[in-house]
Amino acid sequence: MKSNSSRRKIYFLGIFGSGNLGNEATLSAILSNLRRLLPNAEIACICSGPRETAAEHKIPAFPMKEKPLSPVRNRFVRSLRRIFVGIPMEFYRWYKAISILKDADMLVMTGTGMLGDFGILSTSLHYEIVKWSLAAKLCRCELLFVSVGAGPLRSRSSRILVKFALRLADYRSYRDAFSKEYLEGINFDTRRDFVFPDLAFSLPRTLIPSRPDRDGRGTVVGVGIMTYHNRRDSSESDDSVYSGYLENLGEFLAWLIERGYVVRLLIGDAVYDQPVRRDLRRLLEGKGIDYGVSRIIDEPASSMEEVLAQLAATDIVVASRFHNVLLALYLDKPVVAISYHEKVEALMAGFGLSEYCQDIENMNVERLVGQFQAAEKCAQVLKPRIEEKTEVCRTALEEQYARIFASTPS
Repeated sequence: MKSNSSRRKIYFLGIFGSGNLGNEATLSAILSNLRRLLPNAEIACICSGPRETAAEHKIPAFPMKEKPLSPVRNRFVRSLRRIFVGIPMEFYRWYKAISILKDADMLVMTGTGMLGDFGILSTSLHYEIVKWSLAAKLCRCELLFVSVGAGPLRSRSSRILVKFALRLADYRSYRDAFSKEYLEGINFDTRRDFVFPDLAFSLPRTLIPSRPDRDGRGTVVGVGIMTYHNRRDSSESDDSVYSGYLENLGEFLAWLIERGYVVRLLIGDAVYDQPVRRDLRRLLEGKGIDYGVSRIIDEPASSMEEVLAQLAATDIVVASRFHNVLLALYLDKPVVAISYHEKVEALMAGFGLSEYCQDIENMNVERLVGQFQAAEKCAQVLKPRIEEKTEVCRTALEEQYARIFASTPS
């Protein structure tokens, strides 16, 4: 520990405040537990949306990275600017990181898919992780990676950066066995590391909304959608995967509506899931399904609390985004997962629900209908099983919080 002061300074780093509602659930969970265990701790956040994070959580927040310079087309000018502006600016950013952490006792990195490369370049988040990890060590600040997901890392430079940052850590835990085994497979020593569940399972139970009045409606199916192109989360290649996903999703929704189900659309990112909402509506209206009179509820959430409220109003969930699936399980809902990443498959397997999971790039509507019908039929058997496993996750996370915060006096 840096000092003998009883008022500890604990900083968090991640992609927070940028619209990803799953990331917000992760931050909310660890902050609520830290405040419960160490009410006197000074808390701050280093993130991509400092203004939003500061307003939401009433804590100081700093930008993970200063805003980039506006793009320049001329290659020669771009090269000169990189040398005479970019390099000095990067030295300043390092200085700024050290000045922010100079009085911190602990830097905690968690969630936000930070150790994989889905939508992440080595020159962006992975570089920032290394920078802030080194700054923490220079400031004699404890560095913790808590319940993080890892892999896949298809870029060699990303693998190098991620492993370097992890080696600097005083504590490491992963949210599933897949992450730990993946790192072992790329020759990273995980023998002193732990596996604990995703932090969102430790959200306070007081956040669970009461079940709303149905007004005579039938079974409500929550359908989580996402703007998905490929394993790298890139639209640079052809649009065939996205188009196929959209067409299959539209066919499944039409099947639900024809059979009298109420469909509540769910998103997991307030920014990036807007395109799929628009495209799905256009596709369904092309099939003759009018949003104005059909049994579709399309009220995009703008906060983690709204996602929870919408999930609580469903009977069964079919979703792709990781935290749509996780929060549905947190609420003891039967879930069918259309998986876009190994972390979704690992989560479903951990709950004994692998038979209710299929790959997003090989999505089969007939199989999805069968999985949905099976989950609905077995709901009364699945719910207590899910509830029991969720409680195991909460207990494990309580153990982890005691482990990482026990040596921090309040």
